[in-house]
Amino acid sequence: MSVVVCLDKFRGSATAAQACAWLAAGIRAAGPGVPVVERPLADGGEGTVEALAAAGYSLVRADVMGPVAGMTVSAAIAVRGSRAVVELAQASGLALIPGGAPLTATTYGTGQLVRAALDLGCTQIVLAVGGSATTDGGAGLLTALGASVRDASGAPLPPGGGHLADAASLDLSGLDPRVPSVDVVLASDVDNPLLGPDGAARVFGPQKGAGPAQIERLEAGLARFADLMTARTGKDHTATPGAGAAGGTGFAALAALAARPQQGSAFMLDELDLPGLLRGAALCVVGEGRFDGQSLRGKAPCAAASLASRAHVPVTLVAGEIALPEPDLASLGITAAHSLLDVAETPRAAFERTEALLHAIGERIGSDLTR
Repeated sequence: MSVVVCLDKFRGSATAAQACAWLAAGIRAAGPGVPVVERPLADGGEGTVEALAAAGYSLVRADVMGPVAGMTVSAAIAVRGSRAVVELAQASGLALIPGGAPLTATTYGTGQLVRAALDLGCTQIVLAVGGSATTDGGAGLLTALGASVRDASGAPLPPGGGHLADAASLDLSGLDPRVPSVDVVLASDVDNPLLGPDGAARVFGPQKGAGPAQIERLEAGLARFADLMTARTGKDHTATPGAGAAGGTGFAALAALAARPQQGSAFMLDELDLPGLLRGAALCVVGEGRFDGQSLRGKAPCAAASLASRAHVPVTLVAGEIALPEPDLASLGITAAHSLLDVAETPRAAFERTEALLHAIGERIGSDLTR
């Protein structure tokens, strides 16, 4: 009767793999002989490739453009068989430029990773698009794959969503000829459209450092890019759920790459074989840095809790901070909850002593199990 530990990252203090390892060590210390299985979680954002590597995928590295022109990053693709998982955050993530660059951030590096996956001969490419720094509508990604976006003078448009309002033409004829024969999956838990009050610029722009005037500029640019794309493809994907993912990267994937959407957390839980691990498990421990209302919108720990509950496996929540009332936790099948803030001397200590605190909570869980 194993314990399945599946935690997402504790942002700023522990990766998902570290959090799982520290908690599992505490469980093992207090419950010798209790089988503990560690499965770091991610839902398509930062940490997706790392989680897949822990589940048996191989990593292939490539040097690509970072979120801003002139920046080079070493990014990894997760590969298993003919499938490649491209994590946008590896190349175009906000964590790479914490201050943000709302008008100039580009997905060009993500497109380079897609091309690298094609060079490996992969026939399915999963675009995991959480955690982006970008609001360029996926124009950078398409440019890296051979498309061109030009202004009225015929000059290539500079990178970034801040320039899209100046776009006069979009040419997709130069797209890598291998793209149509590849199954492209858009893995995202965001169902926002591209434009409007629930769209990419207005909802996610502030998180990426955009002020009110910049948000309106980005909105106008996305609208212009969408007009060109719709005229070019004959299909309007602006209102398609998920088009607003990763600053509109979802839109480019749907419209130009014929991507099919799939919930990111569901894809990850299947790839991590969580349904199989839960068969016969005594306990499932889920969690992340902050468990709040956003967690209820399909994030991986919440999805894992629901999956365990449906399998009649008790669920324990471990988080840095828990900002949901007990009824909401109970609706997910969570029967016990531990917050680092409840056991830390101060909020600062919860960040600085994450390893020790997770180990201590793990010991408490292990002791409860052995009793």
